[in-house]
Formats: sequence, C-alpha cells, structure tokens
Amino acid sequence: TRISSQMLKSAVISGITSCGSDVVDLGFAPTPALQYYVKRRDEITAGVIVTASHNPREYNGIKFVNVDGTEFTREMDEESERIYMSREFRTVKWNEVGSVYHDSATRLYIDGIKSCVDVERIKKENFKVVLDCGNGAGCFTSPELLRELDTQLISINSHPDGRFPQREPEPVDENLGLLKEIVKLSSADLGVAHDGDADRATFVNERGEFIPEDVILAFVAKRYVEMNGGGIVVTPVSSSKRVEDAVREAGGEVIYTAVGSPVVAQVMKEKNAVFGGEGNGGLIFPEHQLARDGAMSAAKILEIMAEEGKPISELVRGIPEYYMVKKKIPCRDKMRLLEGLRKEFPDANFTDGARIDFNDGWLLIRPSGTEPIARIFAEGKSRRRAEELVEMGISTARRILGEG
Repeated sequence: TRISSQMLKSAVISGITSCGSDVVDLGFAPTPALQYYVKRRDEITAGVIVTASHNPREYNGIKFVNVDGTEFTREMDEESERIYMSREFRTVKWNEVGSVYHDSATRLYIDGIKSCVDVERIKKENFKVVLDCGNGAGCFTSPELLRELDTQLISINSHPDGRFPQREPEPVDENLGLLKEIVKLSSADLGVAHDGDADRATFVNERGEFIPEDVILAFVAKRYVEMNGGGIVVTPVSSSKRVEDAVREAGGEVIYTAVGSPVVAQVMKEKNAVFGGEGNGGLIFPEHQLARDGAMSAAKILEIMAEEGKPISELVRGIPEYYMVKKKIPCRDKMRLLEGLRKEFPDANFTDGARIDFNDGWLLIRPSGTEPIARIFAEGKSRRRAEELVEMGISTARRILGEG
C-alpha cells in the first residue's frame, strides 16, 4: 500500500516478462496471502512481494518467495543479487516476452485459515474484536476473516494508505495508543494490530493492555506442545527465555536459530517442528504454512479463547516472568568481536552472535548483519539483573574492540 509500490511492481513485472516468464498479478495482498497462493497453485514457481513490512513509510523493497511459499534465506537473496549485478540472466526476443494475468489470493487465503481453526466454536462466542490494520495490506483480508468468524468487529486504520497517517507500521506498544483506548472503552475481548504487510500480529487484552510479543509466543508455543504431546518449537537466539521455560514445562524441546523468519521456517521444516516464531509477533503455524501470518495468529488466539472460555489476560498469566533490555553499540570490526567472544565464552551458543545462558537469565551479543553496530540483548528474572547483564555485555564488547 506504500506510495512507491505501484512503480516498483511495474518494474518487477517488466523485468520478469522480459526474461520470458509469465506473471500473475495479485494486486494488493498481505505477504502471507501471496505465500499461501504460491504454495497452493501448482503452476506457480516463485513469488515476489513489494513491501517494506514494518519499516517507516519512506522505505520500500522486494521480498522473494520459494515454490513452497517460504521466504528466501539471506544466502538466496545474496545469490539473487549476484546474478542480477553480474547480468547472468537471459532476456528474450520481442515476440517471446511473458504475459501478465490477474487474480486474487483473498478467498483462497481466508478459506485456508478457516480450515485450520474451529470456526463454529469461535462463532458461538461472538467475540468483540478491535482490529488495527495500520493502513497496510491487512486491510484487504483480516476484516473479512474476522467478519466470517462472526466477531463484533470494530476496525480502525482499515483503509489502505501508504502515508500511514495514524501510526507507524510497526505494531509495538508505543504505536498502539488508539487501539488500547478503543479496546478499553468498547469493552472488547481482544485487540489485534498488524504491521505493514500483515505477516505479524500483536495483541491487546480486554483491559486495554498491550501483551508483550514474547508472552504470546511462549503461550502459543506451550499450547502447541501440549496439543501434540511434546514436539519441537523453533525460535531465534534473541527470543525470551519465557519460550524455553514454557515449552519445557509442557514436555517439549526448543531449537534456537539465527535471527530471521526464513531461517526459523527452514529449521521447522527440517525438524518437523510443531510450532515456531519470533518475539516480534511473527508466529508460524506449520499446519497452515511455513510463514509468519498475522491473520492466522488472530484466528488461532480467538480459537484458544473460545476453547478455554477465559479472557486472554487470564490465559497468559501463567507464562514465566522475565525482563528484557536491548542496547546497541558501534562495531566496525565484527570479526574481531566474534573471535574475542569465542575466547571469552567458549561454551556460549554461537548460532548468531554469542548467547551466554545463566541460571537467572541470558546475554546475547550479536553484530548486526546490515549496520556497523552490535546489538546487545539481556534478560533476567528482575529488571535489575537484566540491566546488570546488558552492562556486562557492553563492557565486554568494548574491551574486545579495544574501546573499553
């Protein structure tokens, strides 16, 4: 829905057809809707989404999708860029250019979500839901899905507008003041917010309070392990220890990956995981598709609420309490930092940066893949402990870099 999206889409279509391939133009659609369409249509071999997801309004970009609906990994993105920059691709003659067809993913996608939840059970509850699409692509699918689940729907920021006039696309606590207020004033059962391309959903409880994303991740992960009598949950090394504690309590196992949903989805497929996701509202339900999906997340939370007959605030109350602190410092020599961390913490988890676990928390020192910085995450049973750990991480990183 961004201002520059039509221009970029036209360029993408021109490039693909100039190489002799046909294009199906789905118009406006959430990222997970296109992913589901690619996976379900046998004649489709790949997908391209024009999106900047949760990033500010002035950004835009493109995201590539495999034949199975999963996102390209970083390595695949880099290989695509190499092929493009070195011109290692074939263009065709004027009479061999590809054709452009038009279709919609909306019906297929909504029906796919409904096939994965107990629709009648949700309908019986007649939940009151406030939905904040953030003027993004979720406007085209989530309101319709929630109406078909017989919710009493109050929809805000539900018209597409690439200027994002009401709030920033990132559905974090500080951007959701209006949603929290309306949930409280309307005595709604649940508030739901999407990012720009609706592959994420964050939630507000019936009291108008934002539910931390890692609490929802831990809650749903625990639920899936209980439903399956065990199983593997996949999540990045930056995820809260709430997830591991909740999953282990239910008899499951957590596998940590590098940061990024494509890696999480890839490992979920390899390990036949029962559930996976990130601590930013990006949940992956393998029975639906190996992709983050905001609308599916909303439907699944409503299903759990209906099955349990309890408000969401009560359902998540048993999730372990932790406090997380995030900082970043300048880092121009990433290899020096990583080598120093290996010497300092030989037993750490080096899946993506260095994660050091303690009895009462953990510390992650992770050089950024895109910026000259290192991100430092710390989590503890108390805020004071989290702050102690993050300061330890900062001082260690600066000492290794010769700055402390």
